[in-house]
Amino acid sequence: MAESPREDRSLLTERSAGEPSGVTPDERGLRSLLPVRALGPAFVAAVAYVDPGNVATNMLAGSTYGYQLVWVVVAASCLAVLVQYLAAKLGIATGSTLPELCRARFPRAVTLVLWLQAECVAAATDLAEVLGGAIALHILFGLPLAVGGLLVGIVAIAILQLQSIGQVRYERVTAVLFLVVVGGFVAAALADGTSVGAVLAGTVPRLNGSGSAVIAAGIVGATVMPHVVYLHAELMRSRFGVATGPAGTSRRRAVLRACRADVLLAMSIAGVANLSLLVAAADSLTGWQVADIESATAGLHATIGPVIATLFAVALLVSSIASSSVGTYAGAVIMQGFLRRRIPITLRRLATLLPALVILALGIEPTHALVLSQVVLSCGIPFALVPLIMFTRRPDLMRELVNTRITTVAAALGAAAVCGLTLSILF
Repeated sequence: MAESPREDRSLLTERSAGEPSGVTPDERGLRSLLPVRALGPAFVAAVAYVDPGNVATNMLAGSTYGYQLVWVVVAASCLAVLVQYLAAKLGIATGSTLPELCRARFPRAVTLVLWLQAECVAAATDLAEVLGGAIALHILFGLPLAVGGLLVGIVAIAILQLQSIGQVRYERVTAVLFLVVVGGFVAAALADGTSVGAVLAGTVPRLNGSGSAVIAAGIVGATVMPHVVYLHAELMRSRFGVATGPAGTSRRRAVLRACRADVLLAMSIAGVANLSLLVAAADSLTGWQVADIESATAGLHATIGPVIATLFAVALLVSSIASSSVGTYAGAVIMQGFLRRRIPITLRRLATLLPALVILALGIEPTHALVLSQVVLSCGIPFALVPLIMFTRRPDLMRELVNTRITTVAAALGAAAVCGLTLSILF
């Protein structure tokens, strides 16, 4: 198994006596693994599940098809819980990220292909975050889109620097931003009243032509985020360290119990936020000419008032900044894992910022580019899910944390459904 390039800084290995080396006194006990104290890593991952791509796809779905695609949001949110749980469990059991294991276990040619598509996924993610933030700043302050995109990139770098000060501090700041985003989106859904019966009717799976299939793929790509599948194991490793050998069994099980609560809570909240976006659009924007996020905000302003519309725009801005920092973090983990190469975070942020600024400078409609980026993300999901399922079902890697048969079957069915949806769009 490949060693992590960051092992000397962020990994905590246990001695044969079962005492973790380099661990603070508080972390030696199980107090740090109590559900409330262990919350954090999944909330960082969950930020990616409420990013501007989610805003664009869910608002477009609700305004165009009403409640018909509620089932897609619900199914994608359930799959997200399972996927992020498996990604975190992989890190707990092996002490390695998914890219590191791919490099160690697959032929070099396969590893290179996986790295290239992962970089495409990371680029599509960065594109969505910057475009969304630029749109939000234009709505709120009238800033030119290119200037807004540059500001989003700069602020995201500043937030990411907290990670070098301390993982827990970075997680807390990110969690606060996440809850601000969720609050803004839920407020938009509750402001105009919601028909519970219509929402429940929308849970029945159906599509309405090829247009709804494309939007459904966009919703899935915006909800099940491949880059945070690659990132989650690193988040667990940075927070809890690595417990190795038989002496680490009890600690691995304790971390996994804490992880379940963390993932379930964070991903459930993200699912509520995504559903709120679709419901808000279905309630307030059906029949409204929604061509982009700006027109959607204008529609909210006209139908439910300026206060809610402003809250929505602020939530969009915060989601852009927070998810941009998480995307850059994930991109660094991807490169380290697949290539064992590391470039400065600032340089990587500037490199991934450039395509978005070019699109904004050329005057390409940003919301359309944002939705298409989510379809690209949906194409990248199988490349992350298939290796994840392969590794988490192997007893030699996972030991006592290996998947049950039911877990493996459920994950495989979810991956197959995503692949089928993606192929239906391509062909």
